[in-house]
Amino acid sequence: MKVSIDLTLSPLQDDYEIHVINFIKALRQSDFTVLENPLSTQIYGDFDSLMPFLNEQIKISFENQNICVLTMKIVKTDRHGYEPHF
Repeated sequence: MKVSIDLTLSPLQDDYEIHVINFIKALRQSDFTVLENPLSTQIYGDFDSLMPFLNEQIKISFENQNICVLTMKIVKTDRHGYEPHF
């Protein structure tokens, strides 16, 4: 089953930028399709392979921070080619 996942990592500490950058770099190094915008990062792929990968990357990121919020939205379809028609 293909999914689209929207992620927003929000470290609640002064050195937040490096944690966000490291998280996005780890996502980019995967075989999954990754798209970014100024507010969030989207990753696309097969649910059964994507979720264990994300679980590990989120754990690594959380272990390197004191306090962090991760907002995740999952859509059951691959939307990486979406283009607005308005």
